[in-house]
Amino acid sequence: MSLVERFLILSFAVACWAPSSWLAAAEPADPKTATATVSYFRDIRPIFQAQCQGCHQPAKAMGEYVMTSVEGLFKGGESEQPAIVALKPEESHLLAQITPKDGKAAMPKDKEPLTEDQIKRVRQWIVEGAKDDTPMSVRGVIDMEHPPVYEGSPVLTALDFSPDDTLLAVSGYHETLLHDVEAAKNGAPSLVARLVGQSERVESISFSPDGKLLAVTGGSPGRLGEVQVWDVATRKLKYSLPVTYDTVYGVSWSPDGTKIAFGCADNTLRAIDAATGKQVLFQGAHSDWVLDTVFSKEGTYVISVSRDRSMKLVEVATQRFVDNITSITPGALKGGLDAVARHPKKDELLIGGADGIPKIYQMLRTKPRQIGDDFNLIKAYEAVPGRIYDAHFNGDGSRFLVASSLDGTGEARIYETESGKLLHKLEGQKGPVYAVAFSTGGKLVASAGFDGLVRLSDPETGKLLKEFSPVPASGTKVAATSK
Repeated sequence: MSLVERFLILSFAVACWAPSSWLAAAEPADPKTATATVSYFRDIRPIFQAQCQGCHQPAKAMGEYVMTSVEGLFKGGESEQPAIVALKPEESHLLAQITPKDGKAAMPKDKEPLTEDQIKRVRQWIVEGAKDDTPMSVRGVIDMEHPPVYEGSPVLTALDFSPDDTLLAVSGYHETLLHDVEAAKNGAPSLVARLVGQSERVESISFSPDGKLLAVTGGSPGRLGEVQVWDVATRKLKYSLPVTYDTVYGVSWSPDGTKIAFGCADNTLRAIDAATGKQVLFQGAHSDWVLDTVFSKEGTYVISVSRDRSMKLVEVATQRFVDNITSITPGALKGGLDAVARHPKKDELLIGGADGIPKIYQMLRTKPRQIGDDFNLIKAYEAVPGRIYDAHFNGDGSRFLVASSLDGTGEARIYETESGKLLHKLEGQKGPVYAVAFSTGGKLVASAGFDGLVRLSDPETGKLLKEFSPVPASGTKVAATSK
């Protein structure tokens, strides 16, 4: 996605959702009024957000302790000990929990202790009265008990069908929305769950291979990146993992469901153990944002694409950078890459990006690289208007789907993989299209983008079957209760 379009999307989000909160959070401190006093909003909140809130938020309140507000900090948890006692750090259980003894601290659990400077700041904040200086403009609470209220249609950046095709997950503001596919097709109320988390922006969504878990990446631009893993049956947050200080992209599952890969705005490719959230892969071979990832058919490699115009191959077991799959000759690619998808039956990779040309590459090089070659390229297809933002194969790999945007318009197209034939331009698209998906059974395609509507189409004809807003109007109740 270009910088201009990302700016437009962010600006639109600001206008529709939480204008004052985003602006207030971005306001720099006035040096004329700055003092040595420790600020909760400026100094303490970012520490807790990065180190503690993954396990202590309304969606996952471990120890019955919620740390997303000062009110929650004072309230304490299941220990029934006062977590914060203003002016009295020695009586504040929270401080005792984060202070290391013999090099280890009780909290954060199973993580490195907070730094000495961070602990000193928390202590000083308590000594100074533990005041809540959160601006009034950002005190609105958004969590599972207080889901966002929409004043306009949000920009939709991600969607995915569950493996059994019963659910469609759609990105929202601060949440992922689960819809009943059959109900949506019939025009009936279809929203069955709202998975509200910490991330303001949701950038990518993916069901696990068995459909039991849902991985979500996103964050708060310029402040926090996050990976969320939800239990689909219970609609409960399994864990939240803070990652870097900007939004996280391109989530994907290993074929056996044991690992989750994603890209970051700090130019890194990472992967975690799906069960624990422990990082198992870190690779910094890219020189710009990593926007999408996919595992090889056997799960031994991770493939990533980036704004640096390259598709790279990394070995999972060794975390070793293996090869640039695409040509690295200057000018071979006309801009960054946004999307990568793997053929479901073999290690062939579909990519799309700034040049608008869908291309399929073989994963492994079979002859030595030569200057100027693009040897791994198997086929280039008819270009779409503008930039490709998403790509997806159908279940047997015989067809693929791409989404694009150009100058306020967009298209979703279906191609025949083997022949290269353009089969359909999906009807009814209005504005840029940022997300597309085939249902697992291949009988339905979904598309979404800037206008905030989800469109369900017939992949055999390209005809529009149904379109709907995935977010509830004010006061609308969820169609079905959580399981």
